[in-house]
Amino acid sequence: MTATSPAAETATLIHEGFVDYHAQFRAVTQRAQRRFETRDWDGAGGDAVERIELYDACAQRMASRLEAHLGEALRDRTLWGEIRTHYAAIIATLLDQELYKTWFNTQTRRFFKTRGVDAGIEFVALDIEPTDRITHPVARHSYAVWGNLPRVCQAILDDYPFAAAYAHAGLCAIRIAEAVSRRLESWGSDPVRAIELLQTVFYRERRAYLVGRVFGAERIAPLVIALVHEPGGIRADAVLTEREHVAQVFGYTRSYFHADLATVGDAVVFLRTLLPSKPIDELYTVLGRAKQGKTERYRHFFRHLQRDPDETFVHAEGERGMVMLVFTLPSYPLVFKLIRDRFAFPKETVREEVMAKYRLVFHRDRAGRLVDAQEFRFLRFPLRRFAPALLEEILGECRESAYVDGTDLVIAHCYIERRLRPLNLYLREVDAEAARRAILDYGQAIRDLARSNVFAGDLLLKNFGISRNGRAIFYDYDELCLVSECRFRVLPEDEGEGASGSDAWYVGPHDVFPQQFPRFLGLSDAQRAALLAQHGEIFDVRWWLALQQRIAAGERIDVPPYPASACLTPAVLLGQPFS
Repeated sequence: MTATSPAAETATLIHEGFVDYHAQFRAVTQRAQRRFETRDWDGAGGDAVERIELYDACAQRMASRLEAHLGEALRDRTLWGEIRTHYAAIIATLLDQELYKTWFNTQTRRFFKTRGVDAGIEFVALDIEPTDRITHPVARHSYAVWGNLPRVCQAILDDYPFAAAYAHAGLCAIRIAEAVSRRLESWGSDPVRAIELLQTVFYRERRAYLVGRVFGAERIAPLVIALVHEPGGIRADAVLTEREHVAQVFGYTRSYFHADLATVGDAVVFLRTLLPSKPIDELYTVLGRAKQGKTERYRHFFRHLQRDPDETFVHAEGERGMVMLVFTLPSYPLVFKLIRDRFAFPKETVREEVMAKYRLVFHRDRAGRLVDAQEFRFLRFPLRRFAPALLEEILGECRESAYVDGTDLVIAHCYIERRLRPLNLYLREVDAEAARRAILDYGQAIRDLARSNVFAGDLLLKNFGISRNGRAIFYDYDELCLVSECRFRVLPEDEGEGASGSDAWYVGPHDVFPQQFPRFLGLSDAQRAALLAQHGEIFDVRWWLALQQRIAAGERIDVPPYPASACLTPAVLLGQPFS
């Protein structure tokens, strides 16, 4: 093969295509700082959608170029094997070569309609952790602390200037220092010895984040400083030093960060030091590299699958879904969701509408309450890996989503999500206090979603799950819609407590009767009383109508991605006003 061979030229073309995509990705990402500085939240929301759609748009343009370039040789497997060899040489020294490999595979899978994997024309490495070889340190600011933490915090803010001014940088520095010292007081007196923060600022929705870690004499903790931009200026809103809170910010129930990273793998390596239990696929995804996140999820799952060749897929625990068939591998924290061919009464949606609901969630701020559902096509598993009852149901009720190919089952289309414990099952398994906390967070989940203009549709407990941190997460999207699309109504007087049946919840396709909600949840008297006491407004039509008015007026209602305990004290500190 010569340097000017068709294979070499094509490899160069594919490489240039990813370079172009990466440049466009960064261009959109770089707008985030200006959006934050000018408080352009609508623009930030538009950028989020544009960046999500960018990969597929660029991949399609790349495919068109390759079709024109290769002509009749487009599906020559021998040629593509040579192209892969040249391409591997081009990217061999790059830190983010895994992203380039995924881009290459995107093209081969498009042209060859690959079912499963094809080692002859794809990059396949199921047996390695792609970040293990990355030793390049990500760019960061380092600060030594010698007893004057407020001064160091002031230096930190000086190193992250914005076109808009801090409302009171000195006071912010004092608050940050006080919060860090208080939360790390178990480390002893003067606990902080050093601080490291990534040079890159992370943006999402209406916040900017300084992300790093704090060092004591013998301990290390995450350190995330959240900044907000209010009419009076920029101020520090929260300091997070607990892994649980940082994991919530970087969780799979939120939209993706806009962080202008020249390379991604080194940032992923750094973030794993903060969140060692978070899967690498979720770190790539949370940085906006959703396609790479899918690749890493696939890689890690199949590596796990090979460890126990006898473990079988089974139905996921919980009530049988009318729209989705859900199965899982018991030892792995994922679920696979297939759309059924036909939906049981009273469901009236069709397959295309269900897929549209999932696309809606993919493009929106998920407010920490909607699980990230990744769409996969043409996964291949041995038939023997499926429990007989599950396989029978898949082949009998999901023929549009799966089919048999020899000794394998090919999943033509599915959604993969983190596995959560269904809330209705969780309430039966825990003590009264844990159940009360879960029910109250369920009510808060409905509030959080509503404030982000999302109405879950079906509020039954079986459609919510509990995360390992005790948060209520919604995962059944077939009836999800926007709050602004609903028609919230008062229940007619002749449909009082004597009415029965879940059909009383709706009259028209968008009619909602909030006062009906508590009647079908199956709560104990104590649980229902606690829910009504703390979240009674969500069962009052007036609350929903007022919320619709705020949304219609263009108001973007804030849903903080961290608990109130992480927030800095507002109002007045040391006698100084804070505007």
